[in-house]
Amino acid sequence: MREIDPTGSEPAGQRPAGTGQSVLRRVFRSSALGSCVLRVCIYLVLAYAISFALREAGRPWISDLLPFSPAGLAVAEVNALIGSVAAAWVMSRLEDQPFGVYGLPVRQALGKNFLWGVFFGLAEVSTVMGLLAALGFYHFGSLAVRGREVLHWALVWAAVFLLVSLSEEFAFRGYAQFTLAQGMSFWPAAFLLSFLFGLAHLGNPGETRAGIAGIVLTGLFWCFTLRRTGTLWLAVGMHASFDFGETFLYSVRDSGVLLPGHLSNAVIRGPAWATGGNAGPEGSVFDLLALLILFLVVQRIYPVSKEGQPTQAQQERQA
Repeated sequence: MREIDPTGSEPAGQRPAGTGQSVLRRVFRSSALGSCVLRVCIYLVLAYAISFALREAGRPWISDLLPFSPAGLAVAEVNALIGSVAAAWVMSRLEDQPFGVYGLPVRQALGKNFLWGVFFGLAEVSTVMGLLAALGFYHFGSLAVRGREVLHWALVWAAVFLLVSLSEEFAFRGYAQFTLAQGMSFWPAAFLLSFLFGLAHLGNPGETRAGIAGIVLTGLFWCFTLRRTGTLWLAVGMHASFDFGETFLYSVRDSGVLLPGHLSNAVIRGPAWATGGNAGPEGSVFDLLALLILFLVVQRIYPVSKEGQPTQAQQERQA
């Protein structure tokens, strides 16, 4: 299989075009910015159409689900994930690309990078909550669930947040990141999509400007891990475990929402700059500092070659 830079820095459009190649095929293989934007627009329309069709087909069975219940979140994220993955698969056929170049090579699913991500996410949220507890701003409180309920809710939220992370990471750092990077280079595409990632959370109840800023920085960090590892699996693991830590382990707000089924009756009080206010700890200044440290950690663990690109081993992607 021909090797492809998974971050999009080696445009797929740099293939020799045959004399009989159609205009349509040239559009789907061009690295020109206009062509890349057009392909992303086609992808978004396809993803929305597929998700809309699934939502309408399932409406009789899912209409009574609460938006922020575990079942409601799971159904919404599965619907969005199927739409975005199916649309990307269609685009991969049109572009003659292996699906894995868009960030989620199946061969690496839940592998080493994913496990590193799970560790990073738990370390990040535990560091923030530990500092808040040391300052007297956070108290774990009494247990809200006991016995078998602990395992039940732990498994429920682990599964739900894995779906959330797969859906959001692929939507914002999958096909769109790979394709736009061909036309405008990696980091301009990353900044644009991370900004949109922050805007997408504005509708969450209780979200704050500091929380949105934290989400944008987190999006950039996950783009950095994509750049260094060549896949989204680290970002997926970290995204899932951080949300799990906020919602279940430490029982605080996640992106402005206090979800049911948390482990304890936790109490968090203090200045918004420290606690994150209504947004939750992701809006805390301590979380921003933790992210900056993680940038340095990833820089060390995943080095680049002399040419400034991820090492050869990190660029291996499978369909």
